[in-house]
Amino acid sequence: MQRRTFTAAGTAALFGSLAGLPARAQTLGGDVRFLCGFAPGGTADLLCRIIAEAATSEVGQKVIVDTKTGASGFIANETVANAPPDGRTIGLAAMAAMCVSPVMPGQKLPINVDTDLTPIANIAGVTNMLVVGKHMQYRTIPEIIDFAKKNPGKLTYASAGNGTSQHLAAELFKKMAGINILHVPYRGGAPAIQDMISGNCDMMFGNMPEFLGQINGGGLIPVAFGSPKPSPMFPNLPLISKYLPGFEVVNWFGVFGPRALPANLTDYWNKALRASVAKPEVQKRFAESGMDTIIGSPAEFKATIMADRKKWEEVIKEAGIRAD
Repeated sequence: MQRRTFTAAGTAALFGSLAGLPARAQTLGGDVRFLCGFAPGGTADLLCRIIAEAATSEVGQKVIVDTKTGASGFIANETVANAPPDGRTIGLAAMAAMCVSPVMPGQKLPINVDTDLTPIANIAGVTNMLVVGKHMQYRTIPEIIDFAKKNPGKLTYASAGNGTSQHLAAELFKKMAGINILHVPYRGGAPAIQDMISGNCDMMFGNMPEFLGQINGGGLIPVAFGSPKPSPMFPNLPLISKYLPGFEVVNWFGVFGPRALPANLTDYWNKALRASVAKPEVQKRFAESGMDTIIGSPAEFKATIMADRKKWEEVIKEAGIRAD
């Protein structure tokens, strides 16, 4: 299954055909709730606010971000699932909620993500990056792999907790490189990053926006991108796939509607979201935030969910990961 991603030129070509979409205000008839399950100031919150602002003019109704944090985003997801399927409630969900949590042993979910949410459109992929602490003398992928093979279990990697995207990315790296590095889980990304800066942990995979401040401040050293393409913010940084062909980690965010959302409203929102992310100001804010546009039809979004779920389920099983 091919994930639909775009370069700047490709985005302009694709989205140029979406200009002139007919006004859709009459379809909704009232303000829209846009549920966000993550804390203000983070990547998901920023993405929700960018999309809400852009979509307001597309649908002709005010799109209001409604933040309900907790349970790794599932409080917001459950609110969306139980909303009336009238097109006036949508929500943002992360890849982990749709592809990792459903196949994580020991994980109990308040909803069935396949039957209680309606996929509308994938929106953005956040650039994945491997960083090391400044104390680390190994700062390239070949150096890290070579040292790890000669010294099994000596290198450590941090994550925001067991089963998180950081954990799974590192386990995929271990599997493909044939090495053993020690997992050190933390209660969130901030303490994990701080311990790396302090020299208590060696390396970490994660979303590039989470690392930018410390990279710019010299506390963390960027090594390589785990994403399928590099970011222009670090044009000389290599892809991990250069050394481990096929290595790809995309932590995406997509928009969902309630269970049983009618096909006409699903299509309505898909078109509105495509037009929203086509706007030059949205593309500019995405690029500045380390995000790539990922957009396609609802059917393509469902295919992405199934493909990513299969991929991470295999990693989970092989690594013997269970929910905390």
